[in-house]
Amino acid sequence: MRNGALGAATAMFMVGTLAAVSGLIKDYPVYGGQVVRYLLAAAVLLVVTRVLGLRFVRLTGREFLCLAGLAVLGLVFFNVAVIESTRDSGPALVGTVLGTVPLALALVSGRPAPRLLAGAVVVVAGATLATGLGTGSVTGLLWALGALVGEVSFSLLAIPLLPRLGAIRVSAYSTALAVPMLAVAGVVVEGRSMFRVPTPPEVFGLLYLAIVVTVGAFFLWYTALPRLGPGRAGLFAGLIPVGAIVTGMVLGVATPSGYDLLGAGLVIAGIVAGLTARRPPEVSSPASVSASATGRS
Repeated sequence: MRNGALGAATAMFMVGTLAAVSGLIKDYPVYGGQVVRYLLAAAVLLVVTRVLGLRFVRLTGREFLCLAGLAVLGLVFFNVAVIESTRDSGPALVGTVLGTVPLALALVSGRPAPRLLAGAVVVVAGATLATGLGTGSVTGLLWALGALVGEVSFSLLAIPLLPRLGAIRVSAYSTALAVPMLAVAGVVVEGRSMFRVPTPPEVFGLLYLAIVVTVGAFFLWYTALPRLGPGRAGLFAGLIPVGAIVTGMVLGVATPSGYDLLGAGLVIAGIVAGLTARRPPEVSSPASVSASATGRS
């Protein structure tokens, strides 16, 4: 479980660092940027799949539906919902709603142990404090709730796929499926303006999103998820605002307030409390996870 916790923590911290590079691509077309991000990530993941000798796995009907649902809800709809909620009400509202991910995953993972549930509540409180209580319109709130559904689906729909496909193939197949879907959404919303030649800083920002936030974080998260189970793994989603705070401080682009630091402390305390809860019986064994992650299953 220690390796799973380290992987989940690193993955969510990586996701939090995207705030530090968001300024580099703020002027690039939003949907076009997402297409470029996932296209680059899919290319890298498919190359890695080939280099590691992981054979193509023919999907069953159920697996294909889970993978398609993962791409539609966990990647495409999640990104669209975050974009639209931010446009309507600003980033604080959607950040606050997404701060409830640990509690949502704890509740849908079955009958969570009281300590796990308590830890999730503490993490939510800390993430909300670090993000800032958002205000906005009903439309912005609905989009934010849609983003929450997408974020939860990103984990839950991957669970039945991971034992046979492994983390690398799930990441590669889902990102590849998301590219044409985002392209269609981009054409509808942004039209021909969705693509343009990026500037050097924008190239760096898009590469960072593709390699670090997508390839690295997806692989680590999907490797940790079967080891910890959705309830425990969900606790680490509270590290997203912590990653943003730390990265901004290191790069000198933002100074954390006392509320930021208090929120980060609550997140860490909640994770520690939740990880000491009794391990649920449905979590896959380390041996089976190791085999699936290396493609030998």
